[in-house]
Amino acid sequence: MSEDRAARLAAIAEQVKHCKLCRLHEKALNGVPGSGNVQAEILFIGEAPGEQEDKQGLPFVGRSGQYLDYLLNLIQIKRDQVFIANVAKHRPPENRDPLPDEIAACKPYLDQQIEIIDPLMIVTLGRFSMARYFPTGKITALHGKPRYDDRRAYYPLFHPAAALRTPALRIDMEADIKRIPEILEEVKKLRQARSTPPTLPPAQNDNDGTPPQQPKLF
Repeated sequence: MSEDRAARLAAIAEQVKHCKLCRLHEKALNGVPGSGNVQAEILFIGEAPGEQEDKQGLPFVGRSGQYLDYLLNLIQIKRDQVFIANVAKHRPPENRDPLPDEIAACKPYLDQQIEIIDPLMIVTLGRFSMARYFPTGKITALHGKPRYDDRRAYYPLFHPAAALRTPALRIDMEADIKRIPEILEEVKKLRQARSTPPTLPPAQNDNDGTPPQQPKLF
């Protein structure tokens, strides 16, 4: 099972490296498809690669990545236990925001990655990845508030870069991260409840010697 997932994710990564569906590949050094555990319970989605990510072809390896590692350590989770991707797979010039058509071009890759990994929880980092699941919401109002569906929880957080730029956001960021374990447990309970067949009522004891009675209409 894990070998099949790894092979399918590797195939997507290869497609990303050679992708020319939007303009971003023109100035980028490397595609950044994403990386991590193919059986991850948590999938983090950021916005787009930065300078260091572009150089290394890996997500969150710059200052934002260092802060993300710190946040994960608060809940005793290692980087190799999660999967990390972005809504845009190539670096936008000068680290500008990814444009709607660029995000749309990368969407099939990310959709496939989510389908393959089937995480219990998708944590969005920043407003662009949040917009996949909360298209009309504002991150200042929705951060730290999970939404559930039949398969998983969707959990919007500030982007680590925003917390680095605005230290006051770190209080919310770290409090939101610390809720991840309890949300994971809630999703596990929901999945277990859906997979457990309903319990039938106990059978009536018909051997007490009492003849069956015709039910009364009135």
